[in-house]
Amino acid sequence: MSLTRRLLIAAGAASLAAPAVRAQGVTVRMGALRLIHSIAPYMYERFQPEGLRIETVVFESPTEGKNAVVTRSVEFGAFGVAAAILGAAAREPVVVVGSCCDRGMAVVARGDGGIAALKDLKGRKVGIWPGSTQEVFILERLRMEGMSIRDIQPVRVSFSEMPIALARGDVDAYVGAEPGPGISVAAGIGKIVEYPYLTPMGSLNMIFATHAEVVAQKPDLVRRMLAVHRKASEFGMANREATIETAIARLGMKREALEISLPNVELNWQMTPAMVQRSKTYAEQMLSLKQIRAMPDFGQFFDTRFSDELAKSAA
Repeated sequence: MSLTRRLLIAAGAASLAAPAVRAQGVTVRMGALRLIHSIAPYMYERFQPEGLRIETVVFESPTEGKNAVVTRSVEFGAFGVAAAILGAAAREPVVVVGSCCDRGMAVVARGDGGIAALKDLKGRKVGIWPGSTQEVFILERLRMEGMSIRDIQPVRVSFSEMPIALARGDVDAYVGAEPGPGISVAAGIGKIVEYPYLTPMGSLNMIFATHAEVVAQKPDLVRRMLAVHRKASEFGMANREATIETAIARLGMKREALEISLPNVELNWQMTPAMVQRSKTYAEQMLSLKQIRAMPDFGQFFDTRFSDELAKSAA
């Protein structure tokens, strides 16, 4: 058989296979964290439109989620605003196209440890995840109380390990992410010292982001994904029981802890003016703490047009 004939046969076979590939639709990878305030992506399958299959990829830390977006291991990701700012300040191609959640944080101490307020953390071992939103919040709250990181003994602990570290006595307190605080309280080991939302950053926590090339090359995909994210977020807030059942089934969380954690979680999607301003305040705080060397270029880092379009279409 001649080379030309073989090429024609191969081309014909490829053309016959093409409709089947198209019929399967597009698979999009969505990065999420193993946290209750990152629950919206686990409910996307309820709302994914025809021709779009969303695969949830789980990450342990916000930095891992951000790095996956930057390397395009995933097309979209939900992670803490601090990790996003760290990337943008280093001129990495991460673009925020939506919000994800507010709240979801707490300072937790052992119930029998004599810690009733932030000032009682002086000299104590406190679990903190470096580079997290929680780290920025606790540093600002310490400053507001006339303290600094030098007044405590920071211990590097991941969010999932914090309740265990507290129970073992490895730390006296931690600055955690839900459902960690709920787990500690439900177990009768921990108590809430405070929800650290008294700073100018408010209760800002997680964002919905993608790669700059996805924004430039696939704007319609960004619109479709943000629409799914909106539906899942609003559904999660309106259907408490479904959110709990999803967290139990997909993340192995316990109901008693979720019952305590959920009131401290606000799922959202829209990049409101207040959200944008708090993010800028957040970046200024990180700059003053020398966590970043320069402010992000917010003209590149934040793209509100998709959120604004979606808000108008539903008005």
